[in-house]
Amino acid sequence: MFEETLLRIYEPDEARTTLLTRKPVGEVAMTPELAAGIERVFGEPLTPDEAVRRLLADVRDRGDDALRHWTQRIDGVSLDDFIVPPESLAAAYEALTPNLRDALHVSIDRVRAFHQKQPMRGWVDWSSDGGALGQIVRPLARVGVYAPGGRVPYPSTLVMCVVPAQVAGVEEIVVATPPGPGGEPAQVILAAAHACGVDTVYRVGGAQAIAALAYGTQSIPRVDKVVGPGNIFVVLAKRHVYGIVDIDGLPGPTETMVIADAGADPTLVAADLLAQAEHDTLASAILVTPSRALAEAVQVEVARQMESLSRADVIAESLRGQGGIVLCADLDEAVDLANQYAAEHLCLHVSDPWSLVGRVKHAGGIFLGENSYEVLGDYVAGPTHVMPTMGTARFASPLSVRDFTKIISLFALGEGEAQEIGRAAQTLAEAEGLTAHAAAVAKRGRNRG
Repeated sequence: MFEETLLRIYEPDEARTTLLTRKPVGEVAMTPELAAGIERVFGEPLTPDEAVRRLLADVRDRGDDALRHWTQRIDGVSLDDFIVPPESLAAAYEALTPNLRDALHVSIDRVRAFHQKQPMRGWVDWSSDGGALGQIVRPLARVGVYAPGGRVPYPSTLVMCVVPAQVAGVEEIVVATPPGPGGEPAQVILAAAHACGVDTVYRVGGAQAIAALAYGTQSIPRVDKVVGPGNIFVVLAKRHVYGIVDIDGLPGPTETMVIADAGADPTLVAADLLAQAEHDTLASAILVTPSRALAEAVQVEVARQMESLSRADVIAESLRGQGGIVLCADLDEAVDLANQYAAEHLCLHVSDPWSLVGRVKHAGGIFLGENSYEVLGDYVAGPTHVMPTMGTARFASPLSVRDFTKIISLFALGEGEAQEIGRAAQTLAEAEGLTAHAAAVAKRGRNRG
């Protein structure tokens, strides 16, 4: 029996300095297990960042040979070929149960329909003398999707990354996913790729996959952008290759905050917290409520429901480490705490959730009421579940069609407008001491004379 104190109750002031704080993105405690794993692979003690730097440099310099070396060292698999044959993707898809195949297509269809509604048109503004200014929107040419395939493969994440890129018109989408013990990636990942219409899947994982996608190797052409979550080594690798390629962000462990009033159903609140805590031991599940009665009922429900869950041990470690309940004065204070925390997922289990939406400034996604529970967002609601974590919802957005496009500025000024604004440009250039800039303006004036 799990104890009812897995979710400790905090006062707001204490929560602000403990439960609601985070380490910077990419930082992780160096546990004995992590340290031992790094030393086993690299032959000496290194920090995760040092290990990633070394691996990236090797893949950049030696390409496929480095990929084979590190796949053997890290995954224990010897590979001659990194490309999964297309027939293997089709076979994995055909092997799915009909229910799972149908569920994948429900997800794909709803995610596609949602993202097709997102505006991505360019524009041109014509002036009276025939000139124009505007923006041209172009899709990226080649995108790499990283699909984790470790203890728990996530076909849903592949869908959430691939489909918006397809809607944006990306010419080529490839997937990288770790090989299993026999050299083949998780079959459900291969099946999801086939269901989405992706033909190219590379059986390579971890930081070495990010390096291959960013730098390119003999068998893996470089991409323009890398998207998708991963472990600490994947996150650090993405941080290091940014600028060589674009990235979607630096995703940390999943996190959810539930704001609930006294009328909320403790059974459902507990179920939603548990659903997110089971992702991994670093996941965060936090309840904020003005009702002590609800807080105590949720404590009891969490302990009771965990008895029947397959990942109860993971949940317990997650809740002890990052979970908790904040007992606030009222819903106004609850929203203030939510804005400070800037959660990836913000769930409003209150009688009138729309009354709070206007006050939410920072969140990856807002889930209104008991019917809009977060698990639907994870799989089939429509918006992508790739959302900003670690407080980055203060400035970042969920993955969208816009992430797979770029904007080209269009300059086509008419003579009259060029004359009208040229003197201001010349004055500014002279103020900056850029005489060639000023001269380029002045020569136009002389030529017209």
